[in-house]
Amino acid sequence: MRCSFCEKEAVLRLRHANLRLCPEHVVARVEKEAQKAIHEFRMFAPEEKILVAVSGGKDSLGLWHILTKLGYKADGLYIDLGISEYSRRSREFCQEFARNHGLNLQVLSLQEELGAGLDEIAKALRGEPCAHCGAIKRYLMNRAAWEGGYAALATGHNLDDEAATLLGNTLRWDLEYLARQYPVLPAGPKLVRKVKPLIYVSEREMVAYCLIEGIRYIYEECPHSVGARSIFLKDILNRLEDEAPSTKITFLKSFLRVHHKLPAPKEAELRECPSCGMPTAAEGLCRFCRIKERMAQRAPA
Repeated sequence: MRCSFCEKEAVLRLRHANLRLCPEHVVARVEKEAQKAIHEFRMFAPEEKILVAVSGGKDSLGLWHILTKLGYKADGLYIDLGISEYSRRSREFCQEFARNHGLNLQVLSLQEELGAGLDEIAKALRGEPCAHCGAIKRYLMNRAAWEGGYAALATGHNLDDEAATLLGNTLRWDLEYLARQYPVLPAGPKLVRKVKPLIYVSEREMVAYCLIEGIRYIYEECPHSVGARSIFLKDILNRLEDEAPSTKITFLKSFLRVHHKLPAPKEAELRECPSCGMPTAAEGLCRFCRIKERMAQRAPA
C-alpha cells in the first residue's frame, strides 16, 4: 500500500478522507488539521500564551507537541487526581514529556488542594466520581489559566470525542448543551477562553502521530471510565463508520455549519465566590469551595 502523496510505504489508511499515508504525511496531515481548526475558529493568535491541559494520554500530549512544533508558546498543566497507580503513571508521562522537550509543566494535586484524592472525595460526597472530577478539573484548569495570564486553555478533545458528545446531546435533544458545544468557549470575567484544536483529527490519527513522533503516553483508560456512556456512544459511531466511512466528520461538520441557528444558551448570572474569588453561578460558595469545605469537615483535627 503506497502513500497517496508519495511512493513510500503507507502505515495508515484513512477511509473517511480516502487517504493512505506514510509516516511523514501522517505527521503533516495531523498538524495541518490542527492548524486549520485554530485558524477557522480563531482559537488564538501566534503571539498569545496557551495553557494545555495534559492527562498523560495520547491526545493531550500530542496536542502539546503539535502546538510547540507549530511555533505557539504553550505550557502544560497536569492535575493529579490521586487515583492510585493510574495517577502516578500518567503524571510520570507528563513530566517525562516536559523534561525531554524542555517545556514548562505545572502540577496541581487534589490531595494538596482538597486534602483527598478523587476516590475519597467521591466516597465522601457520594455520586459518580466522574461528575465530581469534571467540576473539580474545570475549576482548577480555569484558575490556573487565569492566574497564569494565559490567553486560552487548550484541551485534547479529538474528532471521536466531539462526535460522541454530539450524539449524546442529540439523542437527548438537549438544546442547551448543543448550543454550548463548540470548538471555542469565549472568555468572561475571570474565565479563560477554552479551545479544542484537535476536533478534525481522529483517534486513530493521534495514535499513529504519537507513535511516529516518539511520544510516550499512558495506554490505560481511567479506572472510573469503565462503563461510561461516552465509550458506548463511541462504539456506536465506530460501527457506523465501518459501514459508512466519514460518518463522524460529516456529522460534526454538518452540526458546526448550523450551530449558529440554535437558540442562544441561557447566560448564567455569575458572581464571585466569597471564599476564592472565582466566578460562580451559585449563591454563596462555588462548587469547588463547597467540596473543599465538606472534605475539611471530615478531616481529623
